[in-house]
Amino acid sequence: MTETESLEMANPILYGADYSVYVRIARMVLAEKGIEYELVPVDVFAAEGVPAWYFEHHPFGRIPAFEHDGFRLFETSAIARYIDEAFDGPALQPKDPRGRATMNQIIGVLDAYAYRSMVWDVAVERLEKEAPDEALIAAGLSQASTVLRTLSSLKTTTGPWLLGDQLTLADLHAAPIIGYFVKVAEGRDLLARFADIRDWYARVADRASFARTEKLA
Repeated sequence: MTETESLEMANPILYGADYSVYVRIARMVLAEKGIEYELVPVDVFAAEGVPAWYFEHHPFGRIPAFEHDGFRLFETSAIARYIDEAFDGPALQPKDPRGRATMNQIIGVLDAYAYRSMVWDVAVERLEKEAPDEALIAAGLSQASTVLRTLSSLKTTTGPWLLGDQLTLADLHAAPIIGYFVKVAEGRDLLARFADIRDWYARVADRASFARTEKLA
C-alpha cells in the first residue's frame, strides 16, 4: 500500500457550518473529488461564542478548518489545494503555470473584493437587516460590478468554465459567493448584465456538488 493510498483510507474531517460560503467551497471541492468526509458543526455566530476547543483547530476562530489523518489545516484555499493534490479524482488545478496563476488570481480577487461586497454588503444586509443600510448596499453593488467585469475579462472565451474546458478551484471558489449574491434581486439583476458569467453560473449551479452543498432550511 502506498502512502497516498493509506492516507485516502482515512475520511477527512471538515469543521464549520452549512451556512458558510467558505465551508461550502471546501465541501464542493470534496464532492467534486468524490471524497466522503465528516462535517463537524461549528457555529461561529452562536450566542455563547466560538467553542474553546475549536481554537486548537483555527487560532483565529474562523471556519472552515480541516483534518486528515492527524494533519490539520485552516484557510479555505490551502484546504482546497490539499484536497485536490492528496486524493484521487479529477484534477482541479491547471498544469500549466499561466493557467494556474490565473486560477490563483481569480481566487485572490474573490477573497479580497467579492466576498465582503457580494455576501455581506449586499445579500446579508438586504436579507437579514430590518433596516438595511442602502448606502452600504449601493457601495457593495458597485464593487460587485467591478468583480463581475473582472471575472468576465479573465474568463476564457472557449469552454464552459472560467479557465476553459477544465473545472478548477476558481469555479468552485466563485460559485458559493455568487450563489449567495443572487439570493437578492439586486444580485440577480447585476449578474444578468454579464452574460458570460451569468451563463457560467447557471452551469456550475447545475452541478451535483452545488446542489448537495446547499444549506438546508
